[in-house]
Amino acid sequence: MPSDPLDPVRAALANPGVGSSDFDLNPDTVLAPGRRLRPAGVLLGVLNGDGAPRLILTKRSSALKHHPGQIAFPGGKQDPGDPDVTAAALREAHEEVGLDPANVEVLGCLPTHETVTAFDVTPVVARVRHPFEFRPEAGEVEEVFTVPLTHVLTPGNFRVEARRWRGSWRRYYTVPFGPYYIWGATARILRAIAEAAGQR
Repeated sequence: MPSDPLDPVRAALANPGVGSSDFDLNPDTVLAPGRRLRPAGVLLGVLNGDGAPRLILTKRSSALKHHPGQIAFPGGKQDPGDPDVTAAALREAHEEVGLDPANVEVLGCLPTHETVTAFDVTPVVARVRHPFEFRPEAGEVEEVFTVPLTHVLTPGNFRVEARRWRGSWRRYYTVPFGPYYIWGATARILRAIAEAAGQR
């Protein structure tokens, strides 16, 4: 019986390890006292076309105040009307890329990722049952695209880079693909999945 192309993702869900954060490579980061984390959910939606699964990502609008032009998963903070972070991720994916929640099979959640902007982000892993027309949310999303799942689940494709941030050097993961510079929290979450999946 042929293996499921999503087996590496299922392996990560079965062996999730511990959570990650924007501070993993920057242990000297000083956080504000009394800092409170806000729950958020992002959707790691995988399209499986012809046995070659691809991960859906977005490029944020360059006009946004926060993280303009960055590569991100569809998703966002949990609103009062969302029963949980999974619902938040599905709602945001519908708004940002046009993915109907009925077209999604949620496979599970991975440990949370803490961001420097005080979000506690839950990665919601899902199979997208059928191809659909990408509809970028006007004013929020510049582009919706996909990358091969194998690319972002291969630890050797990741690099550690650094830049100046608030007066000091900040180190972070990157996993570039073609014209897309995938870095920061998005790359860190993908790196954690690659590690949990035991890929080489």
